[in-house]
Amino acid sequence: MARYKFISWNVNGLRACAGKGFEDAFKVLDADFFCLQETKMQPGQLDIDFPGYTSYWNSADKKGYSGTAIFSRHTPLNVTYGLGIDEHDHEGRVITLEMEKFYLVTVYTPNSQDGLRRLDYRMTWEDAFRTYLLGLNEKKPVIVCGDLNVAHKEIDLKNPKSNRKNAGFTDEERAKMTTLLESGFTDTFRHFYPAQEGIYSWWSYRFQARQKNAGWRIDYFLASSSIDGNLVDAKIHTDIHGSDHCPVELMLDI
Repeated sequence: MARYKFISWNVNGLRACAGKGFEDAFKVLDADFFCLQETKMQPGQLDIDFPGYTSYWNSADKKGYSGTAIFSRHTPLNVTYGLGIDEHDHEGRVITLEMEKFYLVTVYTPNSQDGLRRLDYRMTWEDAFRTYLLGLNEKKPVIVCGDLNVAHKEIDLKNPKSNRKNAGFTDEERAKMTTLLESGFTDTFRHFYPAQEGIYSWWSYRFQARQKNAGWRIDYFLASSSIDGNLVDAKIHTDIHGSDHCPVELMLDI
């Protein structure tokens, strides 16, 4: 059995974050697997490399939009990009590393957007993504990380009542998260800290939200419930800046 440290961070533009201390944070966090969402770049637009790591990138067709990446100290058996469904695979939202004992999936879930204009698409995505994860889970345990763009319970955001029908806290999005968890996945932060309030992973750039800690917990590590006994710790690094999100962490023995 080996111990692995996983980090996930929505960097909200890696080129911008690189100018705000990304490399220092990367080195301090010292993860085995470092997953990024919303990289907002195409290959070759930023010269970034870390000794001992191999990087895997999935960029959106549209420049400066979405995108994911994984930096790994460990060589995967296989790497796949997207869900294998054309409707969902043009925005660079998913990377899967198949390791010997588990799958690692990083995801940047589509935002339902202002006026919920993309909520119908989001519902279609949720079903396709859950089906994809369940297919992997039949073969070996799955660790899923990323910006899932939903605060699951009222405890997961500062102002639940005023946000009830806003993107990221609609009844529909929350129900899809419930369905995913009930289908065999564990919210690792809540596994360790079921009643912890006031810990968030995203704050609007407006209204001094971060200074006031008026945030949302929308960045997650989920893991197959079959490996609940292997979970060591989960953290949210609220002290690390550089994006409107902060990094989240999972420690696992497997």
